[in-house]
Amino acid sequence: MNIFKRIVLGGLLSIGGWAFASELPNFTKLIKENAKTVVQIKSRTLGNTTSGQSKIPSPHSQMMPEDLFKYFFGEGEMRPMPKRPTNTHGSGFFIDDQGYVLTGTHVVKNGDEITVSTTDQKEYVAELIGMDERTDVALLKINKKGTPAIKIGDSDKLEVGDWVLAIGSPFGFDYTATKGIVSAVSRSLPDGAYVPFIQTDAAVNPGSSGGPLFNLKGEVVGMNSQIYSRTGFFNGLSFAIPINTAMHIAEQLKTKGFASRGWLGVGIQHINQGLADSFGLDSPKGALIASISPDSPAEKAGLEVGDIILQFDGKKINKSSNLPPLVGAVNAGKKVSLDIIRLGKKKTINTVIGELDEGHSQASNNKKTVKDRGIAVKNLNTQQKTDADLDYGVIVTKVDDNSKADKAGFRRGDIIVSIDNKKIKDVKAFRKALKNKDDKTLAVLLIRQERSLFIPL
Repeated sequence: MNIFKRIVLGGLLSIGGWAFASELPNFTKLIKENAKTVVQIKSRTLGNTTSGQSKIPSPHSQMMPEDLFKYFFGEGEMRPMPKRPTNTHGSGFFIDDQGYVLTGTHVVKNGDEITVSTTDQKEYVAELIGMDERTDVALLKINKKGTPAIKIGDSDKLEVGDWVLAIGSPFGFDYTATKGIVSAVSRSLPDGAYVPFIQTDAAVNPGSSGGPLFNLKGEVVGMNSQIYSRTGFFNGLSFAIPINTAMHIAEQLKTKGFASRGWLGVGIQHINQGLADSFGLDSPKGALIASISPDSPAEKAGLEVGDIILQFDGKKINKSSNLPPLVGAVNAGKKVSLDIIRLGKKKTINTVIGELDEGHSQASNNKKTVKDRGIAVKNLNTQQKTDADLDYGVIVTKVDDNSKADKAGFRRGDIIVSIDNKKIKDVKAFRKALKNKDDKTLAVLLIRQERSLFIPL
């Protein structure tokens, strides 16, 4: 019997020291035990009058003939045309038994209606608890108790060569499983300074985003986020957000609606062989401080331009891209130590980590929904602000039937800009304007189809 017959009949991958087929992992049990924890997500952007342009005058306008002449010949303002509804599909997974779902920010970012579908074909309207664009992590919640929680693993224990399994809905094909190995860990990407990505060769395609990445123990170790491809489709390189990072962000989104990050206040650059030689290093390693922000934790601690950070809070900095995610993951107010090289000598410097300013801005820019008096609102996204020519306000996403808001005449799509003559900058201001005022009728100024309108609430 020749070698090729032995391969087929004997189930061998090869002979002479190579592995047998029986040694390959069997994912059947893992998939059966975890399929119910994975969900499909549909994010729907409703049609509205805040996008697109047309030179057709509004039927509500009171233009004189000379105004119409100017309008059609380039001197008049253009009225937005209705925008068609669009759908975005993705994946996600239950992280507990209370209905919380983890997914990618880009899956739900511009959604007016978000639907979660489970393996039993049931659909649930989801509430967007919060999202963090820098890490591409979003947290949803459905109104259902006893959801099948996924088993959370430890992404820090992953090693190159470990087997992994991805489950998602590529191109809408629900609950598709693909396998691969960990190709690299702590991979830095240009648009992900705060994420030490897990690189795998498990097939991931549009629709798989937000789905879980499992290890052989059936534990989720990552959330599939993006691929690297010149065509837009899988080309052997996919990237997942480590579950340790994703859960850290999710917990912040759950408790305060936005994610905050640690701040050191240094500008860093990569160290190549030439710089390593000039600084007397035996090899290129560490993060070279190129600038220090005024009044930053770094300045207060005594760090200097030219210092090379070799270790941060007990973790080695092999390359400059290792530092941002480590700093970002530290809570503000924590004292950490940095091992550095200054003028060829090793030193240890202690500092108290600050909070990155964007944490506060994200509190006003996140899309967490707030509900009061039967009306649900969320912050305007960048596109809505541009289309409406506003830099503040909240948009009505839902009005409960027979509620105070419904009886007052509010509609979905209304943009609330002030309550009781107080500017409504964001959902936080909206909540504050209504707090402890249940017995008072408030004058609400809103914009509806380009018209300003007061409604008593």
